[in-house]
Amino acid sequence: MSDCIFCKIVSGEIPSHKVYEDEAVLAFLDIHPINPGHTLVIPKEHHNDLLDTPPELQAKLIQVIGKIAPAVLKAVGALAFNLGVNNGREAGQIIFHTHFHIMPRFSNDGHKLWHGKSLGQEELSKISQTIQKHL
Repeated sequence: MSDCIFCKIVSGEIPSHKVYEDEAVLAFLDIHPINPGHTLVIPKEHHNDLLDTPPELQAKLIQVIGKIAPAVLKAVGALAFNLGVNNGREAGQIIFHTHFHIMPRFSNDGHKLWHGKSLGQEELSKISQTIQKHL
């Protein structure tokens, strides 16, 4: 896609700090990291979001993440990480090219990802049954 920044990174039109590359996947450092080592993992082929990405490529991305994440942790001295994907504008997706975030975490780094609320058993049951109907 000609106006996609990630496609331009894949083609070499825009430089990046690559940490991994194979025939299908590219991983590079995020230029606006939440912590040092924040890495983006993308398919080289353009897909708008995770649901638009073929299952075999989704599996390949997860396989590569499993290889990269331990190296990221060792490189920056982190003991943990969050794995994130924003799928759709309402979820915070800004670049519409499938990508995962590997975000190294440190004690007291101040980043909070979830501020959940409690739901009753009845509401949880209703939601789970509705999801099952859509599978």
